[in-house]
Amino acid sequence: MKSASGFGPVLGIESSCDETSAAVVSNGEVLAHVILSQDAHQEFGGVVPEIAARAHLRQLDAVVEATLSQAGLDAGVLSGVGVTAGPGLIGALLVGLNWAKGFAWARGLPLLGVHHMEAHLFANSLESPGARPPFVALLVSGGHTLLLFAEEWGRYELLGETRDDAAGEAFDKVARRLGLGYPGGPEIERVSRAGEAGRYTLPRPMLSGRDSPADPAYFDFSFSGLKTATSLLAAELEAEKDVSFEQRVPDLAAEFQAAVVDTLVGKVIRAVEWSGCGRVLLGGGVARNGILRSRLEIALATRGGELFAPSLRLAADNAAMVARLAEHRLSLGERSGLDLNADPSLAFPGLGRRDSNAPRRGANLGVTCTPN
Repeated sequence: MKSASGFGPVLGIESSCDETSAAVVSNGEVLAHVILSQDAHQEFGGVVPEIAARAHLRQLDAVVEATLSQAGLDAGVLSGVGVTAGPGLIGALLVGLNWAKGFAWARGLPLLGVHHMEAHLFANSLESPGARPPFVALLVSGGHTLLLFAEEWGRYELLGETRDDAAGEAFDKVARRLGLGYPGGPEIERVSRAGEAGRYTLPRPMLSGRDSPADPAYFDFSFSGLKTATSLLAAELEAEKDVSFEQRVPDLAAEFQAAVVDTLVGKVIRAVEWSGCGRVLLGGGVARNGILRSRLEIALATRGGELFAPSLRLAADNAAMVARLAEHRLSLGERSGLDLNADPSLAFPGLGRRDSNAPRRGANLGVTCTPN
C-alpha cells in the first residue's frame, strides 16, 4: 500500500503530555486516529507528570491496537514510525519514545523522532491543501508562544516568542485565580460568554505603537505582567462588598481573554505587514479558542489574507500531526537511530532567529504568498 510518493502508511505516536494518541497517515491522509485524554489531572489543577507517564504506559498498547484496527491495516504494511521526541514532560515522552523504538526495531521499520511544535504546523496540512509555505505561523500552547515565518517546510525564521509565560500557561493560572477549572483556556472562554470585555481594563503587553521591526520587542510576547495585573484586579474586586466576586468573574475573564487575543492578533498582523505574506497558519492548544480564531480570520480577510486553523481535534495534542510530519521527513530520507532520546527542551529544527537589522520584506497586506 504505497502512496503517490512511493512511501507507505506511517504510524505516529504522541505522548508528550496528557494525551495518549496514535494515528496512521498515508500520502497526507489520515487513515485512523485515536486520542485518549487523561481526566485524572483535573482535581490537581494541572498535569501531574508521574500520573501522566503511568497512564501512557497503561494505555499505549491498546491505543495503537485500536488505531490499526480502525485503519483496517496489519502492522506489516507500515513504512515507518514517527514519535514525539520533545519538547514535553520527560517521563511521558520516554514512554512513547521507547514504545516506538521497540515497535520499529522489532519490525525493521525506519524510525523518526519529531518536534512537537513543528508537528502542530503540519496539523493544518492534513485538512487544508493550501496550508503550505511560505506562511506566517502563530504557535500557541501551554508551554510555547512562537511567531514564525516559514519559507519552506523545515526552514523557519523566528520572529518572536514569549519572554516569560506562554499564553496557555497564563490562561491556566488566571483561571485558577478566578476559581475556575482546568484546563483554563476553555474555562475562561466558557465563562466569558456571560461577560463583557471592557468593563474592566487590563494591559495589552508589548503592543506599543512606538515599536518598529528593528526593536526586538516588536514581535515578542510577555504574559506574566498581564497575569499579575489580572490577579491584582481580582483582589481589588474581592475587597468590594457591594457585588459578589463570583458575579464579576465573567467580565474579568472576558477582559483577560480580550487582552490575550488583542496581543496575539496584533503581533500576527505585524508579522504579516513585515513579511508581505497574508497566509497565516495557527497551531497549538490555544488555537482552539473561538475568539482568537474569529478575530484572526476577520483581521486577515480585511487585508486580503487567509487564516488556516486546524479543527479542534487537530489543534489539541494528537498523533496525526506527528505521523504527517514523520511521513514528510521520512520521504526525504531522514532517519533516527535507536539511540534517539527524549528531550524536554528539544530545539525547533531548522529555526533561525530574525536579524532585527535586516530590511523588512514587504508591507503589502494584500499579498497572498505564492507557494514554493
